[in-house]
Amino acid sequence: MRTALTDLVGVRHPLVQTGMGWVAGPRLVSAVANAGALGVLGSATMTPDALRAAIRKVRSRTAGQPFGVNLRADAGDARERVDILIEEGVRVASFALAPSRELIARLKDAGVLVVPSVGARRHAEKVAAWGADAVVVQGGEGGGHTGEVATTVLLPQVVDAVGIPVVAAGGFRDGRGLVAALALGAAGVAMGTRFLLTADSTVPEAVKAAYLAATVRDVVVTTKVDGLPHRMLRTPFVAGLERSGRLGGLARALRHAASFRALSGMGWPALVRDGLAMRRGRELTWSQVLLAASTPVLLKAAMVDGRTDLGVMAAGQIAGAIDDLPTCAELVGRVMAEAEEVLAALGGHGAAG
Repeated sequence: MRTALTDLVGVRHPLVQTGMGWVAGPRLVSAVANAGALGVLGSATMTPDALRAAIRKVRSRTAGQPFGVNLRADAGDARERVDILIEEGVRVASFALAPSRELIARLKDAGVLVVPSVGARRHAEKVAAWGADAVVVQGGEGGGHTGEVATTVLLPQVVDAVGIPVVAAGGFRDGRGLVAALALGAAGVAMGTRFLLTADSTVPEAVKAAYLAATVRDVVVTTKVDGLPHRMLRTPFVAGLERSGRLGGLARALRHAASFRALSGMGWPALVRDGLAMRRGRELTWSQVLLAASTPVLLKAAMVDGRTDLGVMAAGQIAGAIDDLPTCAELVGRVMAEAEEVLAALGGHGAAG
């Protein structure tokens, strides 16, 4: 299936695996790339040296297939990470937040495609004006940090507003969703939770089981993790965050910040700088700032250590509709086959009408 996305990036199928921290490592990204879709490394939880090693590992396993790296635009070392992508010849740089005009220009001058993720039309218009090559638009159904506008409402707004390929995210898992997104003007779909729940994902089996057991009503949005709307599975830990008062929240934030320092090697000044960058333009308490800066620890507890009782599990609402763990090759093949069947059925319906 040829679209503006496949032409731009050089993949065989208009599917993107999102750059999830602690989840989108070399194994998953390599499996996605070899299946003909765009795999994206989640670098926010990697040190710069680990990022370079991960890039080289994916390249060694994928025989030249294109892949990308997701970066945090507000990270203190964002420019250093951009330089690593350029030096290593990465095809695509994606961003969880809108990158600066300067970062976009630096990447484009080096021949790297820039594909930011946004949750509002005005953000898409801004990065398109600054030279982004494509944009991922996530509706409120999507996992992790999310907005309030449904994908089916937001997507056509953005498609009408920008002249670059638009990739739809939030609520996708199969070929029917891909066709629906194409009908709304998208050039492809991005999926996080669906690729997390595959046999190639390194997420512990107990955590995968928790996702598979969830219903759509078990996927909730909370602002208690870092002050921003964050969609995740409902767990006792999340319920505890919701109930905690200001002092309890501060104590928890300090514990997790200390854990993150030990994990990342980041000193308190750097941690505070990152927190201030997150706080800029937002009404966040210092508890929320510290939690925001140390959210990787909360994710690692579940996604790496398997502690569903102590960590957070970002999840799209679609988690409640997923009930199996295919390989990435099986998933991509299934999505594309179903999309072709749906398109053929629609064509037949139109002819009969």
